[in-house]
Amino acid sequence: MTRRRWIANAWSPQTAHPTEASLTGEQAQHLARVLRAEPGQIYDVVANGFLHRAEIVSVSEQEVRFLLHEELETDAALPIHLLLAVFKFDHFEWAIEKATELGVARITPILARRTEKHLALAAPKRVERWRRIALESSKQSRRTDIPDIDDPITLAAALARESAATRILLSETEQSLTLVSTLKSSADQSNADLALAIGPEGGWTPEEMALFTTHNWTHVTLGPRILRAETAAIAAIAIASAQM
Repeated sequence: MTRRRWIANAWSPQTAHPTEASLTGEQAQHLARVLRAEPGQIYDVVANGFLHRAEIVSVSEQEVRFLLHEELETDAALPIHLLLAVFKFDHFEWAIEKATELGVARITPILARRTEKHLALAAPKRVERWRRIALESSKQSRRTDIPDIDDPITLAAALARESAATRILLSETEQSLTLVSTLKSSADQSNADLALAIGPEGGWTPEEMALFTTHNWTHVTLGPRILRAETAAIAAIAIASAQM
């Protein structure tokens, strides 16, 4: 039977290969109250990015402590940075959940020109919720890491600091150059970092499209259909994963 997996809140020593780990907060409460965990029980625990078979040594609602045993084999996160324009929060949070399940390494919420004003103002207050969603989705999908969820920033600031070797913008105006062909033509794509940008409802403005071009982003299409932002994000990640 597959063991339940947890992602540790703390571990020791603070080195590449810790020997002890602990869960705190909601994770500890769930183990103690709901699962009625007891010393001696075995779970899978991720600590410092490494997956271990772990034995509970003490239980309380404040902290569950583990002794880490042998290290287990794991799959690394995809080297994909998703730049996702902020749109309706329920759809945006679904996209975060599914992008996490698919294995992206990082998600940056973008405050685009066409992001609704009330969403842009509320976005900074939602970041901790988005990080919790990423944590729960990582555990559910049995990842050994949690994607970084950045604080929301403007498009100009995000593009200025982007360093991925391959930078791809999903564009409604591009008609011929596809995501698949672009990934296939990228040199050594299997080892390269990839940045994917998905626009808001209504798309990017002409000024934003020009800004992408200035920063050497390749404009591509997913095909003839107009997709919702969250659908486009998941489709693009799945295609990139298959190519990488």
